[in-house]
Amino acid sequence: MADPSSYRPKPGQIPDSPGVYKFRDEHGRVIYVGKAKSLRQRLSSYFQDLANLHPRTRTMVTTAAAVEWTVVSTEVEALQLEYSWIKEFDPRFNVKYRDDKSYPSLAVTLNEEFPRVQVMRGAKKKGVRYFGPYAHAWAIRETVDLMLRVFPVRTCSAGVFKRSAQIGRPCLLGYIGKCSAPCVGRVTAEEHRQLAEEFCDFMAGRTGTYLRRLEQRMHEAAEEMEYEKAARLRDDIGALKRAMEKNAVVLADATDADLIAVAEDELEAAVQIFHVRGGRVRGQRGWVTDKVEAVDTAGLVEHALQQLYGEERGDAVPKEVLVPAVPEPAEPVTQWLADRRGSRVDLRIPQRGDKKDLMETVQRNAQQALALHKTKRASDLTTRSRALEEIAEALGLDSAPLRVECFDISHLQGDDVVASMVVFEDGLPRKSEYRRFQIKSFAGQDDVRSMHEVVSRRFRRYLQEKQKTGEWQEEATGASGVPGATEASEPAGTPEATGTSGIAGAPEAVETAGTAGTAGQPIDEEGRPKRFAYPPQLVVVDGGKPQVAAAQRALDELGVDDVAVCGLAKRLEEVWLPDEDDPVVLPRSSEGLYLLQRVRDEAHRFAITYQRSKRAKSLKAGPLDTVPGLGDSRKQALLKHFGSVKRLRAATVEQICEVPGVGRKTAETVAAALAGSAPAAPAVNTATGEIIEDEAAGAASSNGGTRP
Repeated sequence: MADPSSYRPKPGQIPDSPGVYKFRDEHGRVIYVGKAKSLRQRLSSYFQDLANLHPRTRTMVTTAAAVEWTVVSTEVEALQLEYSWIKEFDPRFNVKYRDDKSYPSLAVTLNEEFPRVQVMRGAKKKGVRYFGPYAHAWAIRETVDLMLRVFPVRTCSAGVFKRSAQIGRPCLLGYIGKCSAPCVGRVTAEEHRQLAEEFCDFMAGRTGTYLRRLEQRMHEAAEEMEYEKAARLRDDIGALKRAMEKNAVVLADATDADLIAVAEDELEAAVQIFHVRGGRVRGQRGWVTDKVEAVDTAGLVEHALQQLYGEERGDAVPKEVLVPAVPEPAEPVTQWLADRRGSRVDLRIPQRGDKKDLMETVQRNAQQALALHKTKRASDLTTRSRALEEIAEALGLDSAPLRVECFDISHLQGDDVVASMVVFEDGLPRKSEYRRFQIKSFAGQDDVRSMHEVVSRRFRRYLQEKQKTGEWQEEATGASGVPGATEASEPAGTPEATGTSGIAGAPEAVETAGTAGTAGQPIDEEGRPKRFAYPPQLVVVDGGKPQVAAAQRALDELGVDDVAVCGLAKRLEEVWLPDEDDPVVLPRSSEGLYLLQRVRDEAHRFAITYQRSKRAKSLKAGPLDTVPGLGDSRKQALLKHFGSVKRLRAATVEQICEVPGVGRKTAETVAAALAGSAPAAPAVNTATGEIIEDEAAGAASSNGGTRP
């Protein structure tokens, strides 16, 4: 525990101006970010008698080893910089809302020539109009299905749209009247865009005028005895009213507002948000957080506002935000919201009427969310803790393995041999840490040798990272298998922010993006967590005694002696340990065995997915794929120009040079490559015995892989 006086700035060093400050621990990791109207007054409050500090604040200042600050000109700039740093460094003592899922939104892609209505998740894109978010995707699809009768906007993917345009025939929705079929020219691009804009207007709450217009047209059709048209309009009105009924009116004045409620106790807090547009609840979302810093309700609201609107612009920020407590001072937050919207935003506490009643409803939802979270967490923590304790007891470990890494090998009869590494922390998968490998040191099928290579590569990277940070004190002696050794084929410095690598011997890809690191994880010079510098307590391999021996041998060669190894054999679900003749048999009802099975099965799934993707890619490969320096664009240009690989093979260098973007050197390379590859035998239709001409095959290959 550090003494705060050891890193307290000298008197007069801290400026009396707005700014943002960072506390760092002894490893340089950013552990807390805060903002202040006066840096001098705020930072001085941390360096007082520890007995007078809040317990969480006391823990933070005794964990820290340094403090630094950045001066800004206004409190609004301080708010924005604080949000950016919290997002970048993920400090362990800052409140972080854990959104348990990606909420779907209804999106209209107005940035396309023919706008499309679809369900979207994740980051918002420029030029796309969003409505929501919604709690469930099926709720969006039900609403869209009702509205397509009146606003037949395109909902198909780009591939379906292009295919329908090529064959001159619309998809099923075009035949049943739920798409205006712009793909075949039933409506022009301008008419289709008008439909999409009317769809957006209706979803935005401007419903009364449109319904009245439809009713007037229905009465006019009835008066002119066009009863079929009148009946169709009547059904359209009914469909729109049913879509509107799914969102009851909660604010009679057609207000656009977001309502934020907070339910909290000493340890945790739940936040619920209702999105009201045109007086109707259009979406709902919520977060749960651990109160790792001393923060009141107003502070939780401020963090929620940053989380909610930090990446938003324009109409995504409503005119009115109703909250249970207003942050102090309120002016910087209000100005920050106004800057993001582009106009004034009211931030206030509802006092009476419909808005206060609705806020009470949101508050009840927040309380229920907190109670449900506590129930789930207690159950999950109990089960996972028991599973980890059972594993530790069965394997003879000193403590529960909080981080488990599992390796699996996958191949198809010795071809495309790959491996996977999955990570479980506290019994839960951590997909941002997943890695996959290509076996490159040899060819053929040898699971034991492959396992040795993969484990060696993973822990060699671990030792390299420790060497960089100075944690590994032993002297490196070269690539002889001792700690600190490096291989020429596996240099350090692999880009780790994306989890990808173009060098031999380094992990190649990560399955999904995720949060960067965990508390206690080693970091880089800027305070960001590193990936491979965090070792597991247990390595699990998919296999029996030979695979376990190979993994243990890899660790012994590198001098890693603080990581346990075990294997899980599929046949009898036996757990194998190094240098043991008999396996450890866990009861079938054991939570520990169930967790090991989950880890093993996840590693197998991740490995076989990667292996199948490589195999599919290799099956699509053709003679042009072997030409060095020839990318997809020029490959497609060549096939489009000549029509097939057969005609391209018969072309001269001068004729190949006529293709736009293809120079003489590339043309010579293409001609030489095709001359060296033998043409395939003609394809035969097995049903008719007819020989399929290569020209047709060549044309087909322009849509995917090439055919020799």
